[in-house]
Amino acid sequence: MNRDGNAPCNRVATGGRALIDALGAQRGIVSFVGAGGKKSAMYRIADAHPGRVLVTTTAHIERFPRRYLEASVLDTGDRLDERVRALQSARVIAVAKHGFRPGRYAGLDDAELQRLYRDGGFDVCLVKADGARGKLIKAPAEHEPAVSLHTSVLVPVLSAQAIGQPLSEKMAHRPDRIAALTGARLGEPLAPDHIIRLLIEADGLLKGAGDATVVPLINMVDDVEREALVREVATRALALSCRFDRVVLAAMRRDDPVVAIVTRQG
Repeated sequence: MNRDGNAPCNRVATGGRALIDALGAQRGIVSFVGAGGKKSAMYRIADAHPGRVLVTTTAHIERFPRRYLEASVLDTGDRLDERVRALQSARVIAVAKHGFRPGRYAGLDDAELQRLYRDGGFDVCLVKADGARGKLIKAPAEHEPAVSLHTSVLVPVLSAQAIGQPLSEKMAHRPDRIAALTGARLGEPLAPDHIIRLLIEADGLLKGAGDATVVPLINMVDDVEREALVREVATRALALSCRFDRVVLAAMRRDDPVVAIVTRQG
């Protein structure tokens, strides 16, 4: 606890405000899919959001950051609701279920998610909706992602660092699925065309979008050369898909993580 008696997660950071606006994450249920920065983006938004924030998962999640521990809920059934109600003074609450694997928590089902968001007085709910095992890029399996039907904004995430790297299990989660969707070959470098296909295919990072607003996030845009390359990817993806109208380029290690917002030309 800090000297004024509040948990550290009650402090509002300022560095992520632009990210909230860029992704449209002010209100509603915002679901994150893909790889290369889902949790980092969620936590930057949670820290910077001025309102009441629910952080959770519908898939699984590793342990929550230490700054959220005093307002973390790990339970099942009605006890989830009871324990969340007991944390009315907390600005950020992190919720999951006990998992079967050490260090990993299990996700909520859609009914639990909607009920906690609706009844808990939250302004926004940030949801990790699939797993990627810490890789830079992924394509969903048949059973993925676990996107809530009540999602208002879907944020497909991938890392700019994946471009030019050989497609393998070392850098990608489900590389065989990426190959099938994009035409990439295992062991060969991923080209911008492959990233674009992953972004715009219905069975790629758009899977599960439903009627939600889609705002792709390309993370780890850490230098000028990478930014120029990813701007081209975003511009071409926007020209090929009417499913989203902007792509956010970001670097979560920066004080202000938003590098650029690329919109449709014309």
